[in-house]
Amino acid sequence: DSLPLTLLTPKRGTKVKVLKYGSNVELVFQDTNLISGLDHPMHLHGYSFHVVGYGFGNFNKSKDPMNYNVVDPPLVNTVTVPKNGWAAIRFVATNPGVWFMHCHLERHLSWGMETVFIVKNGKSLKGTLLPPPPDMPPC
Repeated sequence: DSLPLTLLTPKRGTKVKVLKYGSNVELVFQDTNLISGLDHPMHLHGYSFHVVGYGFGNFNKSKDPMNYNVVDPPLVNTVTVPKNGWAAIRFVATNPGVWFMHCHLERHLSWGMETVFIVKNGKSLKGTLLPPPPDMPPC
């Protein structure tokens, strides 16, 4: 059996998602074994997040959220997505700026296992990205 070329060839470019300040974000990482399975340590810069669930096999959006741990989920900045499994995370977008999320296995960056979140400014001073200092040299 051969796999379609679209599944074997990464696309150039990093996906970017713009988030409103204060928005609740839930991500489910799915590790599907196309050639050989491997755990994937997924890391998000600028945030810690709650790991609300994980499991083996394909994520079932109707059933698996019913078993999420929403009482005392671990708060981390890296989650291991199990081989042939999934992991679900949640965070609130309250840190404005541009934040990189990626697999911590460097080779996987070239496979497209990365994304960028742009979190927009909030309405308060605390929720706003400050401008660069006036004495900062230009690029």
